[in-house]
Amino acid sequence: MAYDEVLAHRIRELLGDERGLGEQRMFGGLAFLVDGHLAVAASGRGGLMVRVEPDDTPALLRRAHVGPFEMRGKELTGWVRVDDDGIRTKRQLGAWVQRGVASARSLPPKR
Repeated sequence: MAYDEVLAHRIRELLGDERGLGEQRMFGGLAFLVDGHLAVAASGRGGLMVRVEPDDTPALLRRAHVGPFEMRGKELTGWVRVDDDGIRTKRQLGAWVQRGVASARSLPPKR
């Protein structure tokens, strides 16, 4: 399944003038990177993939429309998937994009 191009456009609009922004195809979707760190992605499986603070993962997984991000059958702490119903409005999507950007910015600079 290809990523949702409308969702990718919505993310681009929210990120606007964000410094250090980049885009890269990965995981079957379109990833948005901040200073080289993946922040959010329009997932190839639908919905949004979001980098989150690892300690926040358990609480976020209890929210409606949020599920674990799995790679090769293993759940990854520090990442969540938000389905389409959880990002329908600009406000909903914006909150997740902001969370992903903040989490990416908290990481040490890439060399």
